[in-house]
This record gives sequence, structure tokens and C-alpha cells, in this order.
Amino acid sequence: MPKKYTNPDSLFRSLEYGFSQIVATTGGKTIYISGQTAWDTQRRIIGTDLAQQARQALRNIQAAVESVGGTLADVVALRIYIVNYRPEQADAIGGALREFFPEEKRPASTWIGVSALAVSDFLIEIEATAVLE
Repeated sequence: MPKKYTNPDSLFRSLEYGFSQIVATTGGKTIYISGQTAWDTQRRIIGTDLAQQARQALRNIQAAVESVGGTLADVVALRIYIVNYRPEQADAIGGALREFFPEEKRPASTWIGVSALAVSDFLIEIEATAVLE
């Protein structure tokens, strides 16, 4: 089941920020992954800054999708919640996304600034949707 990644010229160039504008799929099994944070398996927070916490959240998403037989290439959409988001933080998040997702297969993404998350030391939480072939 192929996925088609589209970034039309009529929308801003999002690939440099680590995501695609549109991902289309047909068929397959859809996986919804709960919001992942910087917690490791022992509920220890990994990272004291946004970039480190984003990488840990993405490692957790990778572990989740792999546990059901998928890979990060199967992730088609992300919802990213960032505490007290400021535009200058875009590089920290975009850098983590570029590290985990190859340019030709970057998921669609929405970034949402929030005042707080479930634990006061969390700086970011990322939900994911994946479609497995």
C-alpha cells in the first residue's frame, strides 16, 4: 500500500521544517499512537531542553510503531504539543523531525502551543498516526 507525499508549490515549503504538507494512503491498517513524551521505560525524563525531549518522544513513537510491525516510514501524521511555544524553537523541533524522517517520507504535521502538559517537566508531547501495509 503506497503512500504519496505531496508538497505543492501553492503551499509553503515545509520539508525544511521536517514535515510534508500532504500524505495520502489507501487500504492498510491504521495505527493511532498516544501522545509520547520524554519519558523512558522507567518514567525518567530524558533531556532538559526541547530538542532532547523531542528526540526521546520520537524514539518512543519509533518503538511504538515497531512494536506493531511498522517503521517510522509508516507514520503519516503527527500532532506536536509544545509548552509555551515560540517561533525560535522551530529549529529544535524541525531538527529532530529531520533526523528521524527522511526528506522523501516526512509525515504531515501540526504544531500546537500549549500552556502545560500532564507533567510539569514535559516540554513536548507528540501523537502519531501510522498506516501499515
